[in-house]
Amino acid sequence: MDNPRWWHIAVGAVSLVGGAILLVGRPDAVHFAFGASGILLIAIAWYTIGTRALRDRRYGIALVTVLPIACGLAVIGNPTLAVMQTLAYPLAWVVTAGIRQAVIANIAIGATVFIGFVIGLGVTQGVVIGAFSAVMSVIFAISLGVWITRIATLSEERKALLTELQAAQAQLAAAHRESGATGERERLAREIHDTIAQDLTGLVLLVQRARRELGVTSQESTGEQLELIEEHARQTLAETRALVAESAAVGLEVGGLGDALERLGERFSRETSVAVTVDAAASPALDRDSEVVLLRIAQEGLANVRKHAGAESATIRIESGADDVSLVVADDGAGFDVDAPSTGFGLPGMRERLALVGGTLDVSSSPAGTRLTARLPLGAST
Repeated sequence: MDNPRWWHIAVGAVSLVGGAILLVGRPDAVHFAFGASGILLIAIAWYTIGTRALRDRRYGIALVTVLPIACGLAVIGNPTLAVMQTLAYPLAWVVTAGIRQAVIANIAIGATVFIGFVIGLGVTQGVVIGAFSAVMSVIFAISLGVWITRIATLSEERKALLTELQAAQAQLAAAHRESGATGERERLAREIHDTIAQDLTGLVLLVQRARRELGVTSQESTGEQLELIEEHARQTLAETRALVAESAAVGLEVGGLGDALERLGERFSRETSVAVTVDAAASPALDRDSEVVLLRIAQEGLANVRKHAGAESATIRIESGADDVSLVVADDGAGFDVDAPSTGFGLPGMRERLALVGGTLDVSSSPAGTRLTARLPLGAST
């Protein structure tokens, strides 16, 4: 509707048709002058200010002022030239600023067409024909104009809503990407804490122990400490490579969860002199991701025993129920206040890891020892 090229064609076509109607009717000089002036007025007005009227409402007002005058003059010259209304009405809707101005312009066009009929055909005939033509044309033009304007308004509103929806989708996609990146960072933080950080802590403790015993123990004892350090370093390197490669936890490549817990307890006993008893006979068949979760909980539980408990013995036990499997890590250490705020990453990290797969962590502690119970629904998967 705002493309001036089609309006150029429409104005040119109506002008040519109007000229042909005027010539075929063979009017006298006076009627010819009126008809020709009306046709020329609308053509000149359009081709001089029409394009600017589509963009600038000030020129639109000037063009709307010309349209009723041109139609009235043309109808005076020849009543058939009322056909020019088919151009004038929609053009008035296009160049005005709103529905109210367009309706006023349409009424003005209808009024001048009515006057043109009265002057051109006489009062008796012109009033009847002019009134019928003008009233019907104005009603039709206003109804169609309001309908089309409403459609255009709805189209603009839908376009705006679509733009907002696309912007919201882009923001949602960005939020999903950020959430995914945050989740991945949290996952890496848990993995690093539960594997590499714990292994490095154990390695530091072994080095300190070897340094203390280097000058006062036998060569055999020193060799044993160095062997443990080497084993620990190799384990840390393997965990690092597995983490980078996104593969399963080291310790689960050979055998299942039970074997991995046995090896974990044996190595912990050698490193710390804390007697670790492992009972994994009740371990059900689990998917690899569930095994990784339980192995990480066991590693973190023993790390807490190493750092805080001062225990002489610890147990790792698998308990299988109808709907879940539990991993219990218990020690005979000094215990701690479970209600005190936690400042480390250990317990919160275990709870967070379990929560991701629908699991829970129960902690009980007294001066006689501490018991961690991690429950994992059967079929859970990270």
